[in-house]
Amino acid sequence: MQTKNKKCDRTNAGLSVFNLSDRWQTASKLIFINVLLIGLPTIICYYSLQLGGISLTWLHFSLVALYLSSAVMLIAESTAAVSRRFASQSRFSPSQPNSFKRRLKKSLGVQGAELPEGQPLPRCSFIVAAYLPNEQTIILETIDHLLNRIHQPEAGLEVILAYNTPVVLPIEQTLVRLARKYPNFRPYRVEGSHSKAENINAALNIVTGEITCILDADHHPAPDCFERAGRWIANGYDVVQGRNMIRNRSENLLTRLVAVEFESIYGVSHSAKSLMVDTALFGGSNGYWRTSVLQQVRFNPTMLTEDIDASIRTLLHGYRIVHDRSITVTELAPNHISAFWSQRKRWSQGWLEVSLRYQKRFWKSPQLTFGQKLIWTHLLYYRELFPILSVQILPIVFSSWLLTGTINFTDNAFLLSATVITFLSSVYKLLVTAKIGYHHYPRYYFLQYALLTPVYSLLKNMIAVVALYDHLHGKTEWVVTPREATPAVANLEKVYGLPETARL
Repeated sequence: MQTKNKKCDRTNAGLSVFNLSDRWQTASKLIFINVLLIGLPTIICYYSLQLGGISLTWLHFSLVALYLSSAVMLIAESTAAVSRRFASQSRFSPSQPNSFKRRLKKSLGVQGAELPEGQPLPRCSFIVAAYLPNEQTIILETIDHLLNRIHQPEAGLEVILAYNTPVVLPIEQTLVRLARKYPNFRPYRVEGSHSKAENINAALNIVTGEITCILDADHHPAPDCFERAGRWIANGYDVVQGRNMIRNRSENLLTRLVAVEFESIYGVSHSAKSLMVDTALFGGSNGYWRTSVLQQVRFNPTMLTEDIDASIRTLLHGYRIVHDRSITVTELAPNHISAFWSQRKRWSQGWLEVSLRYQKRFWKSPQLTFGQKLIWTHLLYYRELFPILSVQILPIVFSSWLLTGTINFTDNAFLLSATVITFLSSVYKLLVTAKIGYHHYPRYYFLQYALLTPVYSLLKNMIAVVALYDHLHGKTEWVVTPREATPAVANLEKVYGLPETARL
């Protein structure tokens, strides 16, 4: 497992993902997996129908029921996400005509994006984790954003850049000069670190804020992030997860698809789970922790998704996590299919890793309600099994076509109605996603996503099954997602004296 941490220590010259050998290995895995998951079951189903006279109706009904259960979850989440949960006091006086509606919403905890009013914030901290050789072209823009655009509490705001690098980089001199200009900025090189988890754990030994936000190197939070998150923590929560949005969404088709997908995940699914059963997860960035809790939980550097592992351990210890989609951050999506593939494969393997480790402990835990256990079972086991089980509908359809020359299941009311509900549930969730995100994205993004959903979903399912294949074969290396410089960096180089040799 330590191998994947050492993979982080690459120079950018070696960051190209998917060379010819990698592509051939991936293609061979996909061929093998499709033969195993679709080809072989098709042959078995065909000969079962032809020689044994065995009816496959029960199997067909079971798989359709699986799709139907997923559709029901989509409908429930989408309906809940129409309103958002927010910890604030109403800004509107009772004399206003719609005060009853607002009092009702306040009693239900759904108050939109109203800016919270409350007691002054305590001292707050940002911990930015970075692998500097990969992120030196974007890190100045992020630090400049945190120092100059975030509302600072009266008690103070500190920014810690916890980074690792296998070689000395010229940009480190720039970071030192920046720290002289801003006393609340601290660049902290973590010697011997090979991972994001180790960087954050080291920074937790020097952090001084009572509330700590974890950020990736490309993440830019909204100016009022601590005001919103601090209200939740003052109300008894220990972790507040915000909503991640894509900053480079207009770059190409892939970034536009990821942008809408993130709206669906952070704006709908996570928000709904928090509202329905009062549970959420820390997504690796834009998470606001009670520092004392974070120092106790820390991060496991041997896990591929150390954020999900930390989320689960936090919940199992009895701490509370809430999701607030009004706390926004922008980030950079992978803009090449190779980088997207590597990132999502790591995520899939990481989720599988934590699923195998923690699912039983979830059901035994006295800290979680029955509803929370159901939701986390859906997040852990169901999301891992669905890409494999869902494709089994294809062998049934193919074998029936090979045997009879036709595909006719429309005469069964259950199959027909389940198909219609499944289709409409996806449309409904996309409409809710569009309602939530249309202020931030052009409407054609959502139409484009709707048209390409079958292809995009197929791609993600392929990644999931390849991740399973690699995990079973012990291949758990970490491939760094390459970062590219943004136009703003050129101006920041002049301000902070970034040497020409530091450019990539």
